[in-house]
Amino acid sequence: MPPDVPLINRLKAAAYALTAATLCFVLALHLLPALFAGLLVYSLVATLAPVLQRKVPGVHAHWLVVALLAILVVGLFTLAIGASVAFLNSENGNPTVFFERLAPLIERAHRQLPAFIVDYLPDDSREMRTAVMDWLGEHTAELQVAGKQAVRVVVQLIIGIMLGGMLALHGARNRPPGGFLSVALKARAVHLVSAFRDVVFAQVKISALNTLFTGGFLLIALPLFGVSLPLAKTLVVLTFVVGLLPVIGNLISNTLIFVVALSHSLFVAFSALAFLIVIHKLEYFFIARFLGARIQAFAWELLIAMLAMETLFGTAGLIAAPIYYAYLKRELREEGLI
Repeated sequence: MPPDVPLINRLKAAAYALTAATLCFVLALHLLPALFAGLLVYSLVATLAPVLQRKVPGVHAHWLVVALLAILVVGLFTLAIGASVAFLNSENGNPTVFFERLAPLIERAHRQLPAFIVDYLPDDSREMRTAVMDWLGEHTAELQVAGKQAVRVVVQLIIGIMLGGMLALHGARNRPPGGFLSVALKARAVHLVSAFRDVVFAQVKISALNTLFTGGFLLIALPLFGVSLPLAKTLVVLTFVVGLLPVIGNLISNTLIFVVALSHSLFVAFSALAFLIVIHKLEYFFIARFLGARIQAFAWELLIAMLAMETLFGTAGLIAAPIYYAYLKRELREEGLI
């Protein structure tokens, strides 16, 4: 027997409250990597499984997608670890070689930069090495905390991937709908997954355009002026990959490009920095065009949401803001409130 209208409203209110509390706890407890990894895997399985069901019947398609994603994740982790070990064992990963290569850069800096900046620079690579070692000695505790944080993020990503795959397989089976509160909570989860999918698909377009402009600068514009940066093609690929992360991905790629450009010359480094600043400003228009159209929100709405979330939860809130706001608007539209 279906519940009466007041009970339905109370159950929906309880589902909204539980969902809001969960999303806040995710940010407060620093579990955003696990949430994003789980949502990404669940969305990929839900998107790819119907395509494979034309060849593979029933729930076996979901199992196949989960298995392929597991192989991909394990392969990427193995590749990353192997590449890191190979780099550390190579000449480029040798700290002595690194500081020797800094010597010409320091000399150019002393010739090209104003005197008030040069006064703060080391005189040679030996002084640079001493300064770096002193800084490492003074910040040993902070570096240990950062290392622990990095390990925790990796563990959260692995757990999130596992949970996303398990939930996708669980949802693929025909099961009883459950109680009325369970149904209401499942509806909230479906809306959250849809909001995540909308933001991610829009972010893919934004990252692709950002990568196009960056590739044109690194692979076409700079070579026309006789500048050929090392690892230029790798930087273009990394720009797309990290660009899938809202906001922070752009900062990561910009930092990498600036550092590589700095190894060539200060003029190239600052030229790259100026170009990247322009691209970063253009990204706001990309967000307004693609992300705003996908979740039916204006650019000023997203900026206000990002500002509020950053104030409340820091960088994690800034990253989560587009998805949380997209979910909020979807729920409000579902209730006919906007």
